[in-house]
Amino acid sequence: MDQIDSEARIVLPPPFARWFADKGWRPRAHQLELLARAEAGESTLLIAPTGAGKTLAGFLPSLTDLTRRGRIPPGSRFTGIHTLYISPLKALAVDIERNLMKPVEEMRLPVTVENRTGDTPNAKRQRQKLSPPDILLTTPEQVALLLANREAERFFKDLKYVIFDELHSLVTSKRGHMLSLGLARLRRLAPSLQTIGLSATVAEPLDLQKWLVAQEGGEERHAGLVIVEGGAKPDISILTTEEHIPWSGHSAKYAIPDVYRQLLEHRTTLLFVNTRSQAETLFQELWTANEENLPIALHHGSLDVAQRRKVEAAMAANRLRAVVATSTLDLGIDWGDVDLVVHVGAPKGASRLAQRIGRANHRMDEPSKAILVPANRFEVMECQAALDANYIGAQDTPPVGRGALDALAQHVLGMACAEPFEMLELYDEIRSASPYADLSWETFERVVEFVATGGYALRTYERYARIRKTKEGRWRVSNPQVAQQYRLNLGTIVESPMLNLRMVKRGEGGRLGRGGAPLGKVEEYFLEQLSPGDTFIFAGKVLRFEGIRENEALASQAFSMDPKIPSYAGGKFPLSTYLADQVRSMIADPERWRHLPDQVRDWLAIQQEKSMLPKRDELLIETFPRGSRCYMVIYPFEGRLAHQTLGMLLTRRLERAGAKPLGFVATDYSLGIWGFEDMGLMIRNGRLSLADLFDEDMLGDDLESWLDESFLLKRTFRNCAVIAGLIERRHPGKEKTGRQVTVSADLIYDVLRTHEPDHILLQATRQDAASGLLDISRLGDMLRRIKGHITHRALDHISPLAVPVMLEIGKEPVHGEAHDAVLAEAADDLIAEALA
Repeated sequence: MDQIDSEARIVLPPPFARWFADKGWRPRAHQLELLARAEAGESTLLIAPTGAGKTLAGFLPSLTDLTRRGRIPPGSRFTGIHTLYISPLKALAVDIERNLMKPVEEMRLPVTVENRTGDTPNAKRQRQKLSPPDILLTTPEQVALLLANREAERFFKDLKYVIFDELHSLVTSKRGHMLSLGLARLRRLAPSLQTIGLSATVAEPLDLQKWLVAQEGGEERHAGLVIVEGGAKPDISILTTEEHIPWSGHSAKYAIPDVYRQLLEHRTTLLFVNTRSQAETLFQELWTANEENLPIALHHGSLDVAQRRKVEAAMAANRLRAVVATSTLDLGIDWGDVDLVVHVGAPKGASRLAQRIGRANHRMDEPSKAILVPANRFEVMECQAALDANYIGAQDTPPVGRGALDALAQHVLGMACAEPFEMLELYDEIRSASPYADLSWETFERVVEFVATGGYALRTYERYARIRKTKEGRWRVSNPQVAQQYRLNLGTIVESPMLNLRMVKRGEGGRLGRGGAPLGKVEEYFLEQLSPGDTFIFAGKVLRFEGIRENEALASQAFSMDPKIPSYAGGKFPLSTYLADQVRSMIADPERWRHLPDQVRDWLAIQQEKSMLPKRDELLIETFPRGSRCYMVIYPFEGRLAHQTLGMLLTRRLERAGAKPLGFVATDYSLGIWGFEDMGLMIRNGRLSLADLFDEDMLGDDLESWLDESFLLKRTFRNCAVIAGLIERRHPGKEKTGRQVTVSADLIYDVLRTHEPDHILLQATRQDAASGLLDISRLGDMLRRIKGHITHRALDHISPLAVPVMLEIGKEPVHGEAHDAVLAEAADDLIAEALA
């Protein structure tokens, strides 16, 4: 990276120089460096540790430029916004406004600052269009709304800076793809604008540098880079406890007394978990243990906005001793008095842990203090791997990825709402966004055709004709209602709905009856994995999955006590590839065990004695009998999504081989399959070839036939159809129920599969499933890695390493999460058997 002599070239305006002097501070080198690059007209990515003054660095070019400009005299021509600040979180935009206004007011700068989020009253939003502030703090969705307005050109014509906070978390999803398209339009409306990206955790800086600037003419371009080295190393430890660390489970209830003692010993503690239900459970457990009546609060995305703002205000005012939170407080919130972060459960990613640890102290020169609380023994190793990664600065943020086609369709409609567009002009603009730099003209034509007609199979329906071609050859919205519907349904975040589960009986001829007793609600994410005939546990019953009718899942009584898929913990972060590799390395290297608790070291040593521990690139497969069943346990350590797909495909292959599999269960670390036949004996006598069983060709026909039978593609299609605008969630004055959305999507899916199997949305659906729920690329990498490195151990009974996945078999799904309570007697029996 080119270094600019910022000290020599930059002279701060007098108010800034006085402000720094009055505080007893000096501007930091990277703050002046970023300002110098901005003054030279360069877009820049700033990577700096928490507490390094990133936010002030990001705003310094804007504030100095606005100070030189001065206030706009009354009666002057309309002036659009000067600076756009975009945050991934509404809470962060509100927090930045509070923190930014302090220096603005103290220096008496001639600058107006306002925020605009989904929580901003409509009257204020309308007023902002007529009288924009100098600096607008907002979210990606609000940017898309503003760009889809006829007044967008007027509103953004004076835009000089766009600041992206926590850029790494903005760019890697469909939300980031939409934002990249929005940035491409902003560059067209304000050609001289400059971008500033702020981030603390980045695995591949060059991806973000390219994202920040226009990609044109096939030549790779990238923004400048400023990296701030140093900062105090975090003080991270794994909870030391005298309690027994569970072999399985996700609740960490064993550690509640120890965690509560930490709350008593610190001023303010942030407790992070990975899911909303875990947050609710931990909050209740702490409240029960709260003998000192400490003020403890809860914060997650499902809470009412007023409740969230109340908690944030109480945190800012230091009125709370602890807050239990999910990812809603992951990023950037500056609460200097937080002196401890507790992460309950494994973080699943090194970068995610670094981000969350940074919430403590929020000062560069003071170490952030964090305690990791693993929920089970495998998580102890995962926590140790994450801890080691943070000390060496390793990052595992996901890649930016190729631009999603459903997000592109939404953007195309939004641009038509703003003004009629010419296809080639819009195509060139879209390709300047780095996720869409490789977009072909043919694919773009198909996307525009889809927005215009719904595609070949739907073109006879007037409702899908959302844009029309004018005599001049430009595309405009068909009518004003289309623009209204676009604004109501904009966004790429689709909540995972719950389906009612109903018990039905089979009548004459095997037909399913109507009605039946409701059993409760199950997350669609679990049910979409099932094929008709699969058995599973719910509400203490073994049920046979019959299918999905409209917005209800149907099940009948199963006359077997062997559920094929007893539970599946949906909604949790998958284990990152980096941490998975580190856990495999740790297991294979006894030298690294010295950092682990005695309980875990002993567990691994007994595994080595009873069976074996796999090498880093080796796949261990254990087979053993138990009761009337035979089990196969596989240890890929590739995360639950890849394991779930692997389990589905392996059971199909085992069925063909005559192994009579009954079912499987997947965790982040291993996969357990059980059946009637002795799979170990089949392997030994050559009836079952492990090389064939784990051949990469399972990702061909086996995958296709499973997808055709399961409901997964149908559910993924629904999300794509909602984002692409084919299915509308909201109408003026009312909102569609999940049932109505599902019925509409299912009907369209069936029509397209029959009459237009290459439809652009079906293409987007398969891309989504492969990269998301199925984790196909990761599974493919694993199958290549283990080729020629598969080891089988035929055991007389269960091994210590197999106990955690075997304990999962007894759990059941409750409201979308795997229930963490396991019968103690069953657990004790398994552990005793493994240690015998």
